[in-house]
Amino acid sequence: MKNKIVDLFNIQFPIIQAGMIWCSGWELASAVSNAGGLGILGSGSMYPEVLKDHIILYPNAEKHIETIISHKVPIVFTSAGNPKTWTGELKKNKIKVVHVVSSVKFALKAQDAGVDAIVAEGFEAGGHNGIEETTTFCLIPDVAKAIGIPLIAAGGIIDGRGMLAAMILGADGVQMGTRFVASQESSAHLNFKNKIIDLNEGETKLTLKEITPVRLIKNDFYHEIEKIYQNDGDLEELKRTLGRGRAKLGMFEGDMSNGELEIGQAASQLKQILPARVIVNQIMTEFNEAKNALTVL
Repeated sequence: MKNKIVDLFNIQFPIIQAGMIWCSGWELASAVSNAGGLGILGSGSMYPEVLKDHIILYPNAEKHIETIISHKVPIVFTSAGNPKTWTGELKKNKIKVVHVVSSVKFALKAQDAGVDAIVAEGFEAGGHNGIEETTTFCLIPDVAKAIGIPLIAAGGIIDGRGMLAAMILGADGVQMGTRFVASQESSAHLNFKNKIIDLNEGETKLTLKEITPVRLIKNDFYHEIEKIYQNDGDLEELKRTLGRGRAKLGMFEGDMSNGELEIGQAASQLKQILPARVIVNQIMTEFNEAKNALTVL
């Protein structure tokens, strides 16, 4: 398969495994890459010494950049910040840079900063959501019309049919997080993986917009947050309740009651924990079957 994303990253399929904190270590990134996609390390949850073993929103972003450059990492995905901060330095060192956005406005800013490609992520996603709650299928056509660089669609894309739909709307490839959390190689705790494949429709919700919009599974921690909103609590109360290490507690350490459990809205469609290679092959089979069905029509 040949297109802009395949050519940009020198990969077989235009499938990107999202860099998810606590869920995407080297085992998953390697497995997806070996299967023909692009695997990404979720370095946002790693301290610099941990990132070295595996090859930023966390302390010492400068140290992360130093590590990335010194180890000649070829591709870096950034998010949740100003793309101008590090894009120039990374590209000066011949590193390809991709920035995650949730609106046309920020897509244009990222393009102006000189990134090589953009991930446009809709409201359905587990993280990096925009406060406007723009859905993927509304966001992708608008961003595709506005920019002149390769576009990767993310948010609510769980299979090959979603991949085909996103590409018809103007994307050159897709990024999937939720689909790969429920993989054998994911560094997420088994409790979290089992929770994901047990979810039903409507059991996640976007919240914490005042801090950083995330989609959470409705557990005890989520209901604590909801009580604060119901009682007209302020930002400081939200921050105190969130504290530090909530995501690690849930997704990495397996506390399904008190942890912050970030996952996309399409999680309810997942019913199996599979090897990453099988997932990539399934996505491409589904993509080709859907494409052929359209041709018949």
